[in-house]
Amino acid sequence: MDLTSLQRNVSRKRRKRVGRGHSAGQGKTSGRGQKGQKARSKVAVGFQGGQNPLYMRLPHRRGISNKSHNIGIFRKSYSTVNVGELSRFEAGTQITPELLQQQGLVKKLRDGLKILGDGELGAALMVQANAFSASALEKIEKAGGTAEVI
Repeated sequence: MDLTSLQRNVSRKRRKRVGRGHSAGQGKTSGRGQKGQKARSKVAVGFQGGQNPLYMRLPHRRGISNKSHNIGIFRKSYSTVNVGELSRFEAGTQITPELLQQQGLVKKLRDGLKILGDGELGAALMVQANAFSASALEKIEKAGGTAEVI
């Protein structure tokens, strides 16, 4: 047996054709019983027997919500890097968003780059970013580096 001898697994069972005479086994009422709502061909989607439907009971969203659209119209969506990840660079290196993207620390620069304060920084670096957390600023300056908002 090899790959050239494989065939598609096709279902050979025929679908049941209802409503085709009495002898076929599913004729006349086609397995739906006698009369009633379930015997009819059309029941509205979401119809709950006269009960107030679920889509009408739930609250409706009004206006524009930045969270609901998830496209970030108002909120700035920054790409983030922790201070600890910057420790791989040598002292005196000028760190820019483009450099971090080339090094693979940031995949996509959304509305800019934000440096966060998780981790420790040993070398004095010149860091350029769009935003810094308070703890990141403190750690960069404590290591002897500079933080510049671009």
